[in-house]
Amino acid sequence: MKSNAWSRGLSVSVGGTGVVSHVGSVALRLLADRVGLTGALSTALTRRSFSPIHDRGRVLVDVAVLLADGGESIADIDVLRDQGEVFGAVASAPTVWRALDELTLARLRRIETARARVRRHVWSTLDTLPVSRVTDRDLGATVVLDVDATLLTAHSDKEHAAATFKGGFGFHPIAVWCDNTSECLAIKLRPGNAGANTTADHITVLDAAIGQIPAKHRRDLLVRADGAGCTHGFLDWLVAQNQIRGRHVEFSVGFAATEPVRAAIRRLPARAWSPAIDADGQLRDGGDVAELTGLLDLTRYPAGTRVIVRREHPHPGAQLSLFEEADGWRYQPFATNTSTGQLAFLEARHRAHARVEDRIRHAKDSGLRRLPSREFAINQAWCTAVSIAADLVSWLRLLALDGALAAAEPKALRYRLLHVPARLTTSGRRRHLRIPSTWPWADELAAAFTRIAAIPAPH
Repeated sequence: MKSNAWSRGLSVSVGGTGVVSHVGSVALRLLADRVGLTGALSTALTRRSFSPIHDRGRVLVDVAVLLADGGESIADIDVLRDQGEVFGAVASAPTVWRALDELTLARLRRIETARARVRRHVWSTLDTLPVSRVTDRDLGATVVLDVDATLLTAHSDKEHAAATFKGGFGFHPIAVWCDNTSECLAIKLRPGNAGANTTADHITVLDAAIGQIPAKHRRDLLVRADGAGCTHGFLDWLVAQNQIRGRHVEFSVGFAATEPVRAAIRRLPARAWSPAIDADGQLRDGGDVAELTGLLDLTRYPAGTRVIVRREHPHPGAQLSLFEEADGWRYQPFATNTSTGQLAFLEARHRAHARVEDRIRHAKDSGLRRLPSREFAINQAWCTAVSIAADLVSWLRLLALDGALAAAEPKALRYRLLHVPARLTTSGRRRHLRIPSTWPWADELAAAFTRIAAIPAPH
């Protein structure tokens, strides 16, 4: 049989009726309504002197839905707008532009407050908050906050775009993700030349992120960051959070391999090294950990700060310092104020910060890679929509999905659920979306709609 036999008798024409696409995005939009996000944003963005045709809370939710759905520009709102039979009235692209332009710093703060209130309701509907896992163990009730920055390339002259430390041109946003839930708690857009280790920016974005966490879950926080977070001002601020009643904060941040650190490593006896562990909790071949705390002057750091170092044989092509080339090991130190626990476990806990790279990649696949405007304020508003989109995807997995889909990346969810077509039928005053029974994930998508409809309304 010829390989092109499948197309025999196939013809294409325009004029089909009763079929809609992106049905899974209907579930995302419904989810935003059920958890109270749409209503909370509408209230936050209400203005007494102006009553627009399109509710601004609804517009912002629709932008977040299109980003979660894979849209990359404001014009992509037409994917929702052109399916009015299922999505209803959706704002046009010019209206979306105006809505984002209206998001002043004061309104963005009101959006933060609204998101925190909705997040409190979402977390209250969970049987238990997901745990942050490290190797074959978990961190229990600890809420883990991962702080990291990334670079965005600007292909045109945008406001505040600047040369980056890697030789590019664009922006250098910093954000905080919750490792337990994959939610993007806060994001701050910065010029491309913003310092990676700017203390003020780290404090600003993390303070906003902690404000997103329900009060009863702030009792046990772990903040992880790479070496950019190892500044005296930032660590002092983190430790000062422990003076707030009902709050306990620990940190695990990268530590520069300076000459004092290298000298301390040279002084370590062979017996000081113990085996490291891998992602499965097994002993890692060719990896060891040791503590340097007693060999360093840490008087400028918060009381209780420890420095732990990991060594391993480098992979082929790894860039090593002259110190590392001398003995053939690659060294990665970090600092923490956690006083208990095996060195190998603390090192594995810190190394799990690498998961934030996946969250950044997901955000870039959901609108962060392409900022839509020349104006910095509109681009910051766009970043807020990106963080809301991350929340919606996270809540979809937490509240409505099971098994492999509950752990699927946004791209996989789009391919399997969000972009699914269905037939729309009307009976009486009711509309019915009929998902093709041959679709492998049809039952999971139908079950997701049922679970979303059953979410209790916020108080």
